[in-house]
Amino acid sequence: MKYQLLSILCFVGVVSCKTENTTDPEVRQWQAQAENVSIIRDDFGVPHIYGKTDADVVFGLLYAQCEDDFNRVEQNYIWATGRLAEVEGEEALYSDLRAKLFMTEAQAKANYEKSPEWLKKLCNAFADGVNYYLHTHPEVKPRLLTRFEPWMPMYFSEGSIGGDIERISIEKIKAFYESGMEIPEAAELEIQKKDAMAEPQGSNGIAISGALTQSGNPLLLINPHTSFYFRGEVHVVSEEGLDAYGAVTWGQFFVYQGFNEKTGWMHTSTYTDVLDEFKETIISMDDKLLYQYGEELRPVKTSEIILKYKEGDRIREKSFPAYHTHHGPITHMENGLWTASAMMWEPVKALEQSYIRTKQNGYQGFRKMMDIRTNSSNNTVYADAEGNIAYFHGNFIPKRDTRFDYTRPVDGSNPETDWQGLHTVDENILLLNPGNGWIQNCNSTPYTAALGYNPKRENYPKYMSLDRENFRGVHAIDLLKDKKGYTLDSLIQLAHDPYLPAFAELIPGLIEASEGIDNPTEPFASAIAELRQWDFKTSKESIAMTLAHYYGTMYMENGNYPDGLSVMQLIDYFGNSSPKGERISIFTAVLNRLTADFGTWRMPWGEVNRYQRLNGDIYQPFDDDKPSIPIGFASGKWGALAAYGARYDNNTKKIYGTRGNSFVAVVEFGDTVKAKSIMAGGQSGDPNSPHFDDQALPYSNVEWKDVAYYKEDVLKRARETYTPGSRE
Repeated sequence: MKYQLLSILCFVGVVSCKTENTTDPEVRQWQAQAENVSIIRDDFGVPHIYGKTDADVVFGLLYAQCEDDFNRVEQNYIWATGRLAEVEGEEALYSDLRAKLFMTEAQAKANYEKSPEWLKKLCNAFADGVNYYLHTHPEVKPRLLTRFEPWMPMYFSEGSIGGDIERISIEKIKAFYESGMEIPEAAELEIQKKDAMAEPQGSNGIAISGALTQSGNPLLLINPHTSFYFRGEVHVVSEEGLDAYGAVTWGQFFVYQGFNEKTGWMHTSTYTDVLDEFKETIISMDDKLLYQYGEELRPVKTSEIILKYKEGDRIREKSFPAYHTHHGPITHMENGLWTASAMMWEPVKALEQSYIRTKQNGYQGFRKMMDIRTNSSNNTVYADAEGNIAYFHGNFIPKRDTRFDYTRPVDGSNPETDWQGLHTVDENILLLNPGNGWIQNCNSTPYTAALGYNPKRENYPKYMSLDRENFRGVHAIDLLKDKKGYTLDSLIQLAHDPYLPAFAELIPGLIEASEGIDNPTEPFASAIAELRQWDFKTSKESIAMTLAHYYGTMYMENGNYPDGLSVMQLIDYFGNSSPKGERISIFTAVLNRLTADFGTWRMPWGEVNRYQRLNGDIYQPFDDDKPSIPIGFASGKWGALAAYGARYDNNTKKIYGTRGNSFVAVVEFGDTVKAKSIMAGGQSGDPNSPHFDDQALPYSNVEWKDVAYYKEDVLKRARETYTPGSRE
């Protein structure tokens, strides 16, 4: 009861609770550790954190992250630990239930306790760094988490913003746990259509060998496409060998996509099958739930999950039964059968791998690190100072019996459908120094990663990759082949190449259909003429780009097409096989929409496609009447490497970016490491900070900043130097 009362007091924002929750010895310990840390902020606000030990650096890193955006640090752990409904209300309960089905707080604590001592020290430093920030900033009012604990990183260990768990459908969990039902087929098709409409979640990685560069040194493009503002740019240096620079997801204590002096790593979301569903045959006997497994009946592990949720000014509770088989938690119904979802869930090993990766100094060590095999949701594009470039397609790949189709739920009662251990890294798709001199992966098929030196489909089981191409992959290959003399700047230009191959497929079909109209209206004829002379390149000035984007988007929303098509197949269908009358009617609707919204269809793309950040909110508001910046980039689904994706539920007429190019970098490895980078907006989530939007215009104009990696360069560009707790 006393603990509950204290939690309530903290929740309503009693300032003194932050000190009441800490003992004086604890505060003294934080202060002592802070003295081992130096934070240098450069001219773009990037924190360069120096410490004696790795734990000191982690302490300083989390402190600095909280300075930049405590809101997002807290948000990530509210979500990951399954407590979102406590701040967002009942509608978030099934997100929380999903988290708790895979790990409870007790299990997270147990994983922390079994961690090796070096990892425990880092987890302790993680919690201490955040808690010291809260202690020294009593004006900061957390929405929920007034104290962070060292077991929390167990929930958030693999690096991706959402990771594998986001592939588990919340809608299906809700249907099962509310009513024991399946999602109706029509609703599932609607979800699939919505997913097809969404901006692609993924990234681009390109590695170029020294044979193709002016300097003779390898180059690496680090180009994640993520939600804006959910990764910060950091530099972490310890006297224990840590010296990593790159992007860190808010609240994590390792550089997720980045480089050190000798190695660089870029993760792209993988099409490797790392999650499977097992339909279970459930039998009720003597008030016990059992499931069929071969010739035996096994008990279904049953437990209770109690979740809290906000309702008005009150916190309520809701209880759920939780069911597990050896395959994993029961998450939904499939063909009338309870279905368990299996995925990689090794939080300790995943956290170890995520951190160990940042300290490797060559291919041999990096390759050995990959043997941990818990980097489950990603491919890895790699380059190093030894001259190597490499590609790892996936890292956690269960062995399966190829007689079964694991793209669909399989029969869990048949032991032969079980996972049979993991493939070794050497059994996975792996490229090292291909003869063409470059490697690309844009969430596309691995079988086109290296031109004539591609891995061969027939050498691998089908489940290792969906073998699905996309327009970004096609675009990257076309840019890379038969070229050499690369520099950091020319790689940046390649990464912003304006050509959009999707529209080269889509727009000629519209022009062809228009030729069958005898007396087109003047606006229709003029708009088609605009498209007829277009070179399929995006720019701020292009009116054709606006027409094409609206046409493609509206066609995907309202067109009739066969089920099960990929985005590439869909564009091909709309461009070549759909009814010509439908193409005309969709384009007419586009012209009407633009004219209604803007008074004319002649809208340059940069006037429509905008960057706007008004405040530090996680879910950004947008307002056509407030300042914004023109953006010439385009959606990744059209084949833009520099992806700029929008949200369409803003109640605005203009389009505002929400995901795509966020933190991006190019790196050259030689006797010394050189790099350039850019971020959407800036380092800070505080609108009062000069670093809230100081990179917005350079981002729009493709003017990347030089990275300060070596201490002498950091000091030249230093604007502030302080220890945690002493910043003025």
